[in-house]
Formats: sequence, C-alpha cells, structure tokens
Amino acid sequence: MHYQWIAQQAQLQPIVEQLQHSPANALDTEFIKVDTLYPKLGVLQVNVNQQVYLIDGGLELSAVWNSLFQAKLNIFHACGEDIDLIYHYSKQHALNNVLDTQVAMAFLGHGMQISYQSAVEKILGIHVDKDQTRSDWLARPLSEEQVRYAASDVYYLQDLADHLIGQLKDKNLYPYVLEDCRNYCASLAEQLPLHDVYLDIANYRHSSRQLMQLKQIATWREQLAIAQNKPRSYIIKNNSINKLIERTPKTMQQLANSHELKPAVLREHGKEILRLLNELPEQTLWPQRLERPYRYLDGTKERIEQKIADLSQAWQIPAEVLMRKKWLTQLNTFVFHDMQDINQLNPYLRGWRYQDVTLPLIDILQQDKARR
Repeated sequence: MHYQWIAQQAQLQPIVEQLQHSPANALDTEFIKVDTLYPKLGVLQVNVNQQVYLIDGGLELSAVWNSLFQAKLNIFHACGEDIDLIYHYSKQHALNNVLDTQVAMAFLGHGMQISYQSAVEKILGIHVDKDQTRSDWLARPLSEEQVRYAASDVYYLQDLADHLIGQLKDKNLYPYVLEDCRNYCASLAEQLPLHDVYLDIANYRHSSRQLMQLKQIATWREQLAIAQNKPRSYIIKNNSINKLIERTPKTMQQLANSHELKPAVLREHGKEILRLLNELPEQTLWPQRLERPYRYLDGTKERIEQKIADLSQAWQIPAEVLMRKKWLTQLNTFVFHDMQDINQLNPYLRGWRYQDVTLPLIDILQQDKARR
C-alpha cells in the first residue's frame, strides 16, 4: 500500500489543486476528542487520483478545507465526526458535495451503522484491520501500524464508492442517497439556539416544571462546556440531570448525597446548580409539555408502520431508511399543533420522500387526531 506523508506546508499546494479538480476525493480524519468539546486533528487522510496522502494535522490547512468545499465530490464512510471536524477547523458551513458510503450501504439493505471494515469486506472481499482506532493520533512520530491503518481507511474507499454508485444507479436510488447526504451535512452545520438545547434531553414524561429546570441546567452546562472546551458529560451527564430534576435537592448536603456530580463540579458549581433547580421564573414562562410519541397512539402506530412497510417493499428501500422515529415524532407534532408551513418540517421530509411518504403519513395522523 503506497502513501505519502505530508509534513511540510509547501507540499500542500499540489494536493489542493488535485482536490479541487478531481472527479472524487476519498477522505477520512484521525483525531483526539477525549477531554475536549472540540476535536484535535491528528491526521487528514486523502485519496485523490489514486494517490494516498496522510497530511499532518498540525499544518495550516485552510487551503485544503476550502478545496473540499469547492470539490466535485467528497467521499467518506460514516462522515458525521469528520464533517463536524471540517466545520470546526474551516469555520465554514455546509458541505453539499458529500457521498457517505455508510448511507449508500443502508439504502442497499446492509444496515444503518455498518462499519468501513465490514463494508469493504462485504463489497470488495478485502479484510481491513481496525486495531488502531483509539491510538494517540497527536503523537509524533506515528507508529508504522498507525500510518498503515490511517492509509487503509481511504485506500479502498474510492473503489467501495464506485461499486456502490453502480448498484444505486441500477436501482435509480443514487440521487436519493446524494440528497440524504446533503441533508445530513446541513443538519451537522445547524446548532440549536442556546435556549433550546434542553430539547435534546427532554421527553414527554417531563412535567412543565421539570422542563423549566431542565432548560436552565442544560443552558448553563452548554455555556460552560463552550467556555471551557470540555465535553458536556464531563460537567454533568444527561442521566444525572434527569435524576436531579426528579429529586430537586434543596441543600448542598442533599446534592452531595445524590452522588450525581463529580467532586470538583460539586465544589465549584454546586450552589449554582441548586439555584437553577430551585429558582424558577413565573409559571407562565415554563415550556409546554411535549406530545406523546406516535407509538402511543392506539391503532395509528400499526397503520403508520404498515404504510412504511408497503412503501419499503414497493421501492426496495429499507423501512428504517424511508422513515426515522424522530421524523415521525416531528410529523406528529406538526399535525397536533395544526402547523401549515411545510418548511417547518425536517428537510428529509420535504425532499424525495414528500409526495409518497410524508403526505400519506400526515393524512394518517390527521385522521387519528380527528378521532380523538
């Protein structure tokens, strides 16, 4: 396996030009994100024009990031963390030229979370080792095992994509895959407003009071995580937040006895956490309770699942690709609140799914609402 290690700034310009003009670039990143909110890039792997480059993450890479936004097609496998890293370092949003081979594999019935190693073995019949995943990618020099592992992550990626593209085109699914990849990259560029970050933790079981507590704690944690560049879970885990709002401790002793906070967090922020749990604004400002998920609607759940199963069979697209649970929850909210602006729906629901998937499911939910 041939590759070139790029450790000098002057070596980047020819690569940048290739990235901009090549029909497709296969890419991956190796990074460290153990005790920080934001990733630290170790290596950027690039396979362009059948040449593998391993680019030192310590170089100034703004020209490389720019070239990816201008490229014809960027190929990743399971691109979420890679795209997050690119957005963080480039300060740009959003990539609209991505093919994620994991998404392609899902459309072809290989499951939603198939690994790169499994995909390469299944499609190309090649075994790829995965024994350096948790290596220290900031160390220098990298070991020979690390370098070989990093190179293999993009060495086969272009061939994998070529095989998948051929299969998808035979089934007339390739445009749908590219659209879903664009939507995914756009969603990674979006950030919930600070006052809405609590919604990532909230559920229909929370009372209005608990939602207000959750909102105050989640907003405080988000601000602290950003300011200190620390993972949210290092400050306080989601599960611990839920347990605290269930118990609502009133004193430092009660808070300590809950055993939900690390000693340093308890010492430095305990009083503030107590305040956020117990000092709430007037009740008219509390969030409304969330709707029960569609799966609790008698009879409607079965009709929805049958409709999705029928469409899945007709289109030869797996049901879990056609419709996700979180999209159904949004559709239920859309109907429950008599919302009319279709642009309020998730972009996935407004694209190729809209006419044949989204509208029939809205109709089922509206019929259910009329019967209540």
